Amino acid sequence: MLRFLTAGESHGPALVVVVEGLPAGLPVTVDDLAAELARRRLGFGRGPRMRVEQDELELLAGVRHGRTLGSPVSVVIRNTEWPKWEREMSPAPGQPERPLRQPRPGHADLVGMQKYGFDDARNVLERASARETA
Repeated sequence: MLRFLTAGESHGPALVVVVEGLPAGLPVTVDDLAAELARRRLGFGRGPRMRVEQDELELLAGVRHGRTLGSPVSVVIRNTEWPKWEREMSPAPGQPERPLRQPRPGHADLVGMQKYGFDDARNVLERASARETA
């Protein structure tokens, strides 16, 4: 059984994924993963941001010399747009410059705001984003 754990926000510095349950010896390269990530930008209904995003990924763990080790595989996908969002999405203590108080219709904003007690929809929409498909 494969288990996926993801972390990161749409406009944050990076997305991280850990995949557990891959057998040892599977061939995998950064180029293989980059080709699969490029496919996500081709789907119907993709917004303009999909054309702008360039996924820069790095294999951090679980692969050696192009083959899985049987241990969890960790990949980081860096966000090339991060410098534009660094102040708004900073993990350092402070207040957001532009909090989003109005949930967007048809999105996860309202439910997430209610569930977690947030008054800023950005805390929800950053995770409930198409960027998570990376």
